[in-house]
Amino acid sequence: MPNLPHRLRTGLLASAVAAVLALTAAVPATAVPGPDVRFVAHLDIADGQRPENITLEPGGSVVVTFAYNRQVARISPQGKVRVLATLPQPPAGSTTPALTQPFLGGVVRTDDGTLYFVYATGSADLTGVWRLRPGGTPHRIAALPATALPNGLTLDREEHRLYIADSVLGTVWRVPVTGGIPTRWSTAPELAADGFLGANGIKTHDGAVWVSNLDKGTVVRIPVTRHGTAGRVETRAEGLANIDDFAFTGRGDTLLAAINADNEVALIRPDGTHTTVLTDTDGIENPTSLAVRGTTAYVASGAYFTNDDPNLLAARVFPHK
Repeated sequence: MPNLPHRLRTGLLASAVAAVLALTAAVPATAVPGPDVRFVAHLDIADGQRPENITLEPGGSVVVTFAYNRQVARISPQGKVRVLATLPQPPAGSTTPALTQPFLGGVVRTDDGTLYFVYATGSADLTGVWRLRPGGTPHRIAALPATALPNGLTLDREEHRLYIADSVLGTVWRVPVTGGIPTRWSTAPELAADGFLGANGIKTHDGAVWVSNLDKGTVVRIPVTRHGTAGRVETRAEGLANIDDFAFTGRGDTLLAAINADNEVALIRPDGTHTTVLTDTDGIENPTSLAVRGTTAYVASGAYFTNDDPNLLAARVFPHK
């Protein structure tokens, strides 16, 4: 999409808001949002509270990244927002690739409450993977090139590794949760941008790394071989222009995807077919990411184009009949 206006291009990137949609085994993998929709929180647009990515906490709270004010925040079940950390302002003259301004993207949480998130600034001293332990202060554990745009982030809990989707360099990076020098795990052509942003959302699932590509409107699956290397890329869904982040609905390959600029959430079936299941009439505004706990789907909206009501919404999930 090389001819997008600057505002649209900026909004499209800031759409990687994560989610952990984990439906119980009793709910079929073809579950879709039902009619019960409620707002968990209406966020402060004047204060830059536009949620980009999301991870769930055991007590019912949600942790989000606010992409452009460089903050990580917790949203309680009652909708109260508490800022956990503000990342450093980049040096004067730094220009973040594709976006110009600093960008705080994907976030994941380990069982001990440690948060990991990715930050892009266009400067070598700040761009990379950051960690925040409970009660601590954030610090960078892995540096990425200043030319990178780390966007999506996922955690392989069994292997204790982080995978990062780089939207500008068309790369999946891998780094241990302990930090260190990242590995270019995959640079497959399917990850490349086509005018603006390529690899965007990312999840580990059933022995593979899955990645969405915003420009190409695709979701691809990259197997993790027995040696830990990237296997042959398989395109699992197409025709999803402006796809941002996504989340699996359970143990199968059905997933929900945030279609940012179109104000939609799509259900993508294992055969690649997809259906719109939430729209702006449900209250979402440029959804960036989503997550499911039990029978509740959480959808984060950045309102990047509507400039009205960034919010966190919860929708009941029922079996699809």
